[in-house]
Amino acid sequence: MNEWSPIANVYNPLKAGSIDGTDLEPHDRAVWRALSARYKPNKGVVGDPLLTLYVARLNPETSEERLRDVFSKYGPIQRLRLVRDTVTGFSKRYAFVEYKEERSIVRARREAYKLVVDQTEIFVDFEQERTLKGWIPRRLGGGQGGKKESGQLRFGGKDRPFRRPISLAMGHGAQDWATGGARERDRVSAAPNGDRASLREWRLLALWRWTSFCRDFRAGLWANGDSAVAHCVPVWSLTAITPELR
Repeated sequence: MNEWSPIANVYNPLKAGSIDGTDLEPHDRAVWRALSARYKPNKGVVGDPLLTLYVARLNPETSEERLRDVFSKYGPIQRLRLVRDTVTGFSKRYAFVEYKEERSIVRARREAYKLVVDQTEIFVDFEQERTLKGWIPRRLGGGQGGKKESGQLRFGGKDRPFRRPISLAMGHGAQDWATGGARERDRVSAAPNGDRASLREWRLLALWRWTSFCRDFRAGLWANGDSAVAHCVPVWSLTAITPELR
C-alpha cells in the first residue's frame, strides 16, 4: 500500500474494475471476461510504441487529413492511422499518431488532452497495448476510462485514475483506536475490586476514541470525493450518550 499510485504500472483487470484498486472479487461480468482473456498485442502493428499517441472520442466525420493538421503542430509526425471499420469504411472514432521525437509526443499528450476537434472533445494518452504489461482491450472486458452509463468503468488510467484508498487517506486511525482501546481495557481489568470509576473512565475513553475514529473516517471519505457516503457515517455526541454510562 506504500507504493500506491493513481496510474497503473501493470494492467490488472480486477484492480482496473475498482475505483481504488482494492477489489477482491469482480463486480461485473466484463471483469470476469477480462480475467479469463488471453490477449496478445497485434504483431502487425508497426512503429515505435513509446512514440505513439492514442487519440479517441473523435467526431465520426474527422478525417486523417484533419488529424494530421491538428497534431503536426506538436512536432513532426512519422505516421498516422485512423482506425476504420473493415466492412463499412466508417471511422471507429480513434486513431494512432506516431511522432519522430519524444518531446513531441509529451507535448501532444499534455496540450491536446480534451482539445475540441470538429466540435468534439477528444481524449489522448500514450499507447497502452504495447507498453502496459498485461493489457486487455475494452472489447474483452478491459480497457480504461469509460462512461457511467455503460456500467463498465475502468480505473488506473489518465481518464479515470485510481482514488486513494480510504485506509491510506485516514492513516492508521482505525489501528490506533483498536490497539489503544485494548490497552486501556486491560489496564482497567487489572484494577483492584473492578473499580467502577475506572470502568466508567475506560468507557468514556473508548467512546472518545470511537468518535475520533469516525471523524477521521469521514475526512477520508470527503478527501476521496465520496461525500454522499460520508454523510452516512455518524459522529456520536459524548454529551448525548454519557448518561447511558452511569
